[in-house]
Amino acid sequence: MCVSRIVPLLVLIPALALAAPPPRAGSFDATFAAKGEPASLHYQVLYVSNGALHRMDVWRDGDRRIKRVTDGAIATFATRKPGEVGYTLKVLDLKRRISTVIDRTNLYRIGQFTDWYDLGHGLRHPKGAYRLVPSRAAPAGMPRIGRACRWYDLVEGPRTTHICWDNAVKLPLLIAPAGGAPVWRVRAIDQGKIPGATFVADDRGFIRNDANRDIEAD
Repeated sequence: MCVSRIVPLLVLIPALALAAPPPRAGSFDATFAAKGEPASLHYQVLYVSNGALHRMDVWRDGDRRIKRVTDGAIATFATRKPGEVGYTLKVLDLKRRISTVIDRTNLYRIGQFTDWYDLGHGLRHPKGAYRLVPSRAAPAGMPRIGRACRWYDLVEGPRTTHICWDNAVKLPLLIAPAGGAPVWRVRAIDQGKIPGATFVADDRGFIRNDANRDIEAD
């Protein structure tokens, strides 16, 4: 399989930025920490990517399993051993009936800088210098949230991003650029127990591609 066929399956991973700076007091890592997140969480979100609106369901099983279904067309299943940085991703193209397996290391090799935190929370660490400023109230023009959250302004050079962070479920409920419409908005949250079958990537009858083998053979 040509490696270029892998990328379209992964471009619907929303993010704010790319690489992570070292943690520090009051940093992105401390403010938006995943520690203490619910053992199980299912949420529905609307987000904008490349000018198009997408709908996504995300299921989080602690730090072991994540499932995401985007627009009813792409299902991604991420699994790892607790505490490990690396993970294995299985991507199912539900319309073309193609199943692709790839590890985090090989995602990085093809320029897809997606970490476990990104997959489960919809946030990536800012690249380079930044400031994270708490706000006492929602910025003007933001829609009503419906849940308690704390607002922060993520300032990166001339760019400011508003983030409404729900510390109870460890999730950004809304993300919007300064002066712009939301690009991420959580519409529903369920903390009930998730059936184990939810995380089974059933690719029977799919064309199966091992991207790890193809990339490592290049």
